[in-house]
Amino acid sequence: MSLFLCVDCGGSKTSAVICDADGRIVGRALSGPSNFANIPVAVFTDTVRSVVSDALKSCVSPPSPPSTELIAAAWFGIAGVDSPATVRTASVALSKLLSIPIGPRLTVGNDTSLLAAPLRRYPGASHAVTAIAGTGSCVVSFTQAPSGTFSELARIGGWGWILGDEGAGYHVGREAIRQMMMDVARNSLGMTPPPTSSLKTKLLSYFGITGEENAAEVLSIVHTPESAMESAGAAEHLLVPRQKRLSQLSPLVFDAAFRDGDEFALRILRSAAGALADQIAMLCIGPDENRTVKPKGVLANDALLCFGGSLVGVESYRTLVLDELKKRGHVFRYVEFVEDAAAAGATCIATSMAVTLN
Repeated sequence: MSLFLCVDCGGSKTSAVICDADGRIVGRALSGPSNFANIPVAVFTDTVRSVVSDALKSCVSPPSPPSTELIAAAWFGIAGVDSPATVRTASVALSKLLSIPIGPRLTVGNDTSLLAAPLRRYPGASHAVTAIAGTGSCVVSFTQAPSGTFSELARIGGWGWILGDEGAGYHVGREAIRQMMMDVARNSLGMTPPPTSSLKTKLLSYFGITGEENAAEVLSIVHTPESAMESAGAAEHLLVPRQKRLSQLSPLVFDAAFRDGDEFALRILRSAAGALADQIAMLCIGPDENRTVKPKGVLANDALLCFGGSLVGVESYRTLVLDELKKRGHVFRYVEFVEDAAAAGATCIATSMAVTLN
């Protein structure tokens, strides 16, 4: 029995899916985060070992004993793998772990690559742009060869929370605090107070601040190092790395925007959606643009746009991104949200590799 494995390694979770040679999902498992840029290689490898073992044990007809020797081919999409050097490092570690030689049976790349898998189902499209926006963000374009294999064309983003993550959780949380502080600045000028905002109430409550007139107190909370927060006896949800104090605000923004209809929150999400749309547009070429300026640009009206990640998993937010893309002159022929990237990747590698291996 040959099994085909796909593992989606992200900043929030690690998902492993196993398919048989017919492309049927026979096993799956979840584990903790495995962003390659955020953890040592040994920790990454341990996380993968655990989730693959659990996936093998969950198989409909579990191999006895569960053994990676039954894995004929594997595809890893890994957040934080953004350069040839990191691809090589991850490949060496995974090859040793699974006893699969580096080569056609072991595919290692950024987690955006898994989102291109649905391209096989769209015969009228040979190009895809994949956009992840969850904990972080990254946008990559792909072309599909007649053989069905994918080749990366270009990419933007994936630069981490300090340099980027446009349209993702950190960006949304950061923009929420920035916009709240802009209103504090307007108040200091004696300008007309902005309308009441349910989001501001939620943000201040989250940080334990009473009264909008004290909103500036959020600055010390956002900037204080973790060690100082712990010694000060801060609430547990604030005893996290500083970037997470902002990224974990995104659910509050989404709730205020799409449940309460709060205009302040909607303004923040339109800004974040516009930033993500700018990155998608960067990889596209408009109908009236000169292709010689951007030789590897994708023509949106002939391509597939694949979304992945928790934030763009919210349809209302995807709509904001698509609206921003339309303003920039890019309307994709096909649009799909890939809810389970590991499943899409496992099915893809099974149907393509089963024939090759036989």
